[in-house]
Amino acid sequence: MRMLAGLAAWIARTLAVILVIASVNFALVHAAPGDPAQVIAGQSGASDETLLRQLRAEYGLDKPYAVQLATYLGRVLRLDLGYSYRQQRPVLGLVLERLPATLLLTGTAFALALGFGILLGTLSGVRAGRWSDTLIGLVALVLYAMPVFWLGLMLVLVFSVQLEWLPAFGYRSVGAPLSPLGQVGDVLAHLVLPALSLAAVYLAVYARLMRTAIVEVAAQDYVKTARAKGLSRGRVIRDHMIRNAILPVVTVAGMQAGALVGGSVVVETVFAWPGLGRLVFEALNQRDYPVLLGLFLVMSVLVILINMLTDLLARLIDPRIGASARAA
Repeated sequence: MRMLAGLAAWIARTLAVILVIASVNFALVHAAPGDPAQVIAGQSGASDETLLRQLRAEYGLDKPYAVQLATYLGRVLRLDLGYSYRQQRPVLGLVLERLPATLLLTGTAFALALGFGILLGTLSGVRAGRWSDTLIGLVALVLYAMPVFWLGLMLVLVFSVQLEWLPAFGYRSVGAPLSPLGQVGDVLAHLVLPALSLAAVYLAVYARLMRTAIVEVAAQDYVKTARAKGLSRGRVIRDHMIRNAILPVVTVAGMQAGALVGGSVVVETVFAWPGLGRLVFEALNQRDYPVLLGLFLVMSVLVILINMLTDLLARLIDPRIGASARAA
């Protein structure tokens, strides 16, 4: 019963957070300049007042702000994200069509950043003060200072234009007669450059955090005791140093999930990757408010889910967190 009560409380809190986020998104989008009715009328080649009034009435834009907000929140609770002015399609269908590409890109970038960040940070921390530590720190600083779009363009110039190793743009080769296994390889080849571009900045952050944590852990008494017992250097690093140093890195990675999803807008635009980020850019140019609201809401839900997974991962790394929560 306590578990069910805790689950119900978590669902209620999550639903409340989603409704608050939806309300804030609605306010921000409607505060932006531009009239969707004029955009729609301009696309049809007419913009007289009669047509504008008809369009505002059709899409509910002539109603008071409070009524529009209440209607929108009611649709959100029914999992109805509205209808796109520009695409003439339900927003939920557009989002679900683009969602797999974004999940593939951000998931791969997150795994690369976290995995290589932990690896490089550990190597730097256990060799603190040596030339390898200095080299890793320099590389991390360069990656952190490098704009994502500029890095993406440089990767395209080197690996696509000069070396011709990897495709420059898109999600897959259009019209290529490939087997199922060949299609998987084709998508992975298109994924390499955008994933590396998106992961670079976060890899640098995680590497520096991991180095700092390793250096701090190395001075703890339990590490000195493990060495005094005669444990091998590799076992001390793996079982005592990394396990205790990795927790703050995982926590920060979960907190930065929103920035990772937001950063996909730039990367998807540079590489013509057909994901949610590129759809945000297109909807913003077209003043397609329902699409923007739906995308912002879905991205917010993704961030909430990633933070939940981060919390579960932290409990797996350090079971004391779960024990403390149950005791409280």
